Amino acid sequence: MIENSHPLFDYWQALKDSPSRFFNKDGMKRASYVAMSMMLAIFPFCILALSIAVMLSVGQITHNFGSMDDLLHVVFGSWPDEIAQPIESEVRAVLEASGGTTATFGALLTLLLASNGFEAVRDVICEAYHESDPHPLWQRRLLAVLFAIGGAILVTLAGIVGVLVPAYLKYASDLAPVLHLEIVKHEMIASVVTVGFLFFGLIAVHKWLPGLKRPIKDILPGVLLTMVLWALGATAFDFYIQKFSNYSVTYAGLAGVMTALIFLYLMAAVFVFGAEYNARLGELVRQRRQTKTPSE
Repeated sequence: MIENSHPLFDYWQALKDSPSRFFNKDGMKRASYVAMSMMLAIFPFCILALSIAVMLSVGQITHNFGSMDDLLHVVFGSWPDEIAQPIESEVRAVLEASGGTTATFGALLTLLLASNGFEAVRDVICEAYHESDPHPLWQRRLLAVLFAIGGAILVTLAGIVGVLVPAYLKYASDLAPVLHLEIVKHEMIASVVTVGFLFFGLIAVHKWLPGLKRPIKDILPGVLLTMVLWALGATAFDFYIQKFSNYSVTYAGLAGVMTALIFLYLMAAVFVFGAEYNARLGELVRQRRQTKTPSE
């Protein structure tokens, strides 16, 4: 057991304190706010990503049916298949119908809807740290829009990487069979790209989205905890959907959408929990520093 005087004790104490912080500060309500905002932002965000891909002159990549899967895998790759498939099919239909023009003629509305999810995330982080964003409304909205555009660019680039890396490995494997690069499967590369995208996205929203900036070393514990709990939660929810759940009886034709919304709610609750963990850990670290200062 780690002693109270050891700095590592703060990590354990923060983990024990986080559940009570989560429930006492209406974490479930804040999670529903994030989940609904993200659900409404998914379609315009994917349209924005496709439009940026077209503007980056990779339309031949993104409009290819197989390669569009790489873009969608970055967004939905961490979702259980039973949840992702109905949503992906609807998103795919919207993307193919838009042809990259929706975000051109309805840019303002698309950016507004896509950025609302980041607004919800910012509110959750600020609430966890008991702070308010000092920036005026127009700056906060502009930052959320920039996050939406930056996220769409990142998704596009990640999708391109998911296409180009397997092609390069195949070419290298043909040139040097002794390397056995064929064991690196496309699905493995896509999964690595998705994990990297999620990790960088969590770091970005924790560090640059709120008004008060924090060093990455203070953000990293909550980010890693969120990633681990997301993986466990997605696996558990996938098992539940396959073995026990029958949402079609309750929601009929809306079963796919409602299942996705419930999944997003679970993932949003984990995100809120991770933010509360970081906030509590920060408090404990500051308390430890304050108690050491007089003796020094």
